[in-house]
Amino acid sequence: MLVEQENNNNQTLAQDIWSLYLFALKSPVTRQKYKTRLDKFFNFIGLEGNTTEERSNNFIQKYKTEGGQWVFNCILKFMQFHLERVNRKEITGSTIQNYLKSIKLFCEMADIPVTWNKIRRGLPRGRTYADDRIPTIEEIRKILEYPDRRIKAIVYTMASSGIRLGAWDYLRWGHIRPIEKDGKVVAAKIIVYAGEDEEYFSFISKEAFDAIHDWMHYRQNSGEMIDENSWLMRDLWDTGVVQLRGFITRPKKLASSGIKRLIERAIWAQGLRKKLDIGKKRHPFQAIHCFRKWFKTRCEIAGMKPINIEKLLSHSIGISNSYYRPTENELLEDYLKVADLLSIDRENRLQKQLNEYAERNNEETYLIKGKLQEKDEQIKSLTDQFSSMKNMLDNLVKGLSETKDQRQVNSVTQSLFSSGVIKEINS
Repeated sequence: MLVEQENNNNQTLAQDIWSLYLFALKSPVTRQKYKTRLDKFFNFIGLEGNTTEERSNNFIQKYKTEGGQWVFNCILKFMQFHLERVNRKEITGSTIQNYLKSIKLFCEMADIPVTWNKIRRGLPRGRTYADDRIPTIEEIRKILEYPDRRIKAIVYTMASSGIRLGAWDYLRWGHIRPIEKDGKVVAAKIIVYAGEDEEYFSFISKEAFDAIHDWMHYRQNSGEMIDENSWLMRDLWDTGVVQLRGFITRPKKLASSGIKRLIERAIWAQGLRKKLDIGKKRHPFQAIHCFRKWFKTRCEIAGMKPINIEKLLSHSIGISNSYYRPTENELLEDYLKVADLLSIDRENRLQKQLNEYAERNNEETYLIKGKLQEKDEQIKSLTDQFSSMKNMLDNLVKGLSETKDQRQVNSVTQSLFSSGVIKEINS
């Protein structure tokens, strides 16, 4: 009876540790990656169990019977195995560091002491950045051709705001707020991780807002009740059946994992990704994070202030986190300077160019009209002066014809001749 009770207590403790481990991982995407890496470690050391949680329970029980040295040896053997893979160029040094992070977090949550410095000394540091590139604008346009109504709204939003994949788990329609200038939408504000400690805001381009607005309008016309609490991305439904009740009226949020799969399917389906050659472990550009890199790169090229880019990406800016306080309008003005370079759709870019041409043409037309009006006014002024002088001359001639003083007539005539009003004096 006592043994059974002790086993139950140990199982409850192990479950609490597993829950604590998951609790420490806030992002669903990060949580899945850590679980996957930890499970590979458990499988490597031969732990039994149908799930990662069961194997984690067995790991804790094994630690209690074998001690901390057993844990240290298991981790060291696992690291040595992957170090050999690094030497064979199968993985990079940073991959080992990621495996170690997941194991270290679990041991910390389970209060298992490990001398981590001894393990780290033999590991390669690895690059802190990936050896990849951002997709070209033609490749992004190719992704947008994938036949799914949601793809444009997703890609435009991520490329023009730089939000992380995990942000989609929180985004609702009320978190997108259009920004107008002179009665026209020029961009939109996006609230990221709303209600969380990590909440911040960024901006999305006009084409991103239009794509989201069209998507929400389509859902509403199809029968879904849309309000500010509606999830920005949801599951699809059977559009071939007109239904007042059914899946369209019971939306299910499309989680970040679903969005990741959707973009990956689009990349493969559009022929932008193929099976890697032997010895290669990385595709030319990442499927999801590439849009965040694309946003930063385009903003830098367009001349946006680097510190403002980091603010919109929710990156740490060091001690400036405590002192740098730009207003929302100042960030927006800087963002709008680079908005054209963040635009992807050909039609939007062409329309922008046509609008600029029309604006320049209107300015030139206005200047020409102004010059013509100025000339008209000058001609009218000269005409008025001529009429006035003619009237004065007529009155003068009439006065002279009536005078009997010849000397006065000769004096006036000589004055008119000297001023050029008359060309010759007849004797």
